Amino acid sequence: MAATRPALVALTALAPVSWGSTYAVTTEFLPPDRPLFTGLMRALPAGLLLLALARVLPRGAWWGKAAVLGVLNIGAFFPLLFLAAYRMPGGLAAVVGSLGPLLVVGLSALLLGQRPTARSVLTGVVAAFGVSLVVLEAAGGLDPLGVLAAVASTASMSTGTVLAGRWGRPDGVGPLALTAWQLTAGGLLLAPLALLVEGAPPALDGPAVGGYLYLALANTALAYWLWFRGIGRLSATQVTFLGPLSPLTAAVIGWAALGEALGPVQLVGMVLAFGATLAGQRAPRGRTVAAAAPFGSASKNGRKDSMDLTGPALRR
Repeated sequence: MAATRPALVALTALAPVSWGSTYAVTTEFLPPDRPLFTGLMRALPAGLLLLALARVLPRGAWWGKAAVLGVLNIGAFFPLLFLAAYRMPGGLAAVVGSLGPLLVVGLSALLLGQRPTARSVLTGVVAAFGVSLVVLEAAGGLDPLGVLAAVASTASMSTGTVLAGRWGRPDGVGPLALTAWQLTAGGLLLAPLALLVEGAPPALDGPAVGGYLYLALANTALAYWLWFRGIGRLSATQVTFLGPLSPLTAAVIGWAALGEALGPVQLVGMVLAFGATLAGQRAPRGRTVAAAAPFGSASKNGRKDSMDLTGPALRR
């Protein structure tokens, strides 16, 4: 992984590893059939906590950009993810989610002008195939709404990842503040929707309170800070190829804590998916310095701080 810093990659990888525990926490500790409320409880407390720590508010065009990223990465992604988990087996949702690297490769070509390489596409296919071997053995039937929610959640997060890379960060603003803006914006969007669609909050017992605290603090506040910190220093493609670590972690938790079996097929799938994750951290040969540069502040990367998504960069 000569083109990346191993420590930075390892820290960023802690985010999808943490997210791999979401399904187990949701099914074992949280009230059922509450995707909007669960998304709200993940996002808003974490966003307000990080906002209090960062003590920085958006300025100018970043009010709109933070809102867009908050909707894509949080406000739409969270409830769609939980809806998919409630409506279909976790294995099917994980397979759909594992297509994220391929979506990011395509969106990076459209929004960032980065040409997809045969290696990046092949790596994405191998990652998705490996995840499918791990999780699909007892996947069960298809639920159309669940499949649609899983596809939409993957598309939403992939688009948010690429746009976060395209826009960078304002000068003087760190990943903590950028994470706080997105979580708060997403949480504020979910609050009225949860009340209107699902009604009053459910009664919470001790395990549910503990589950929501874990999701808000470790699984969201810390994990998303590490994720957006990684997006600021690595390419969008490198970051998204860490995504398969989430279903792999979920499979290990299911085996270690929930008594689920891991056979030879699943082990082969783990090796393939993990190998694809490692391969995705290598910068493609022949990329220009500008294309390979990590994303930092918008001005430092030579990009105008604009919300215009119809400019020449999208038409290359």
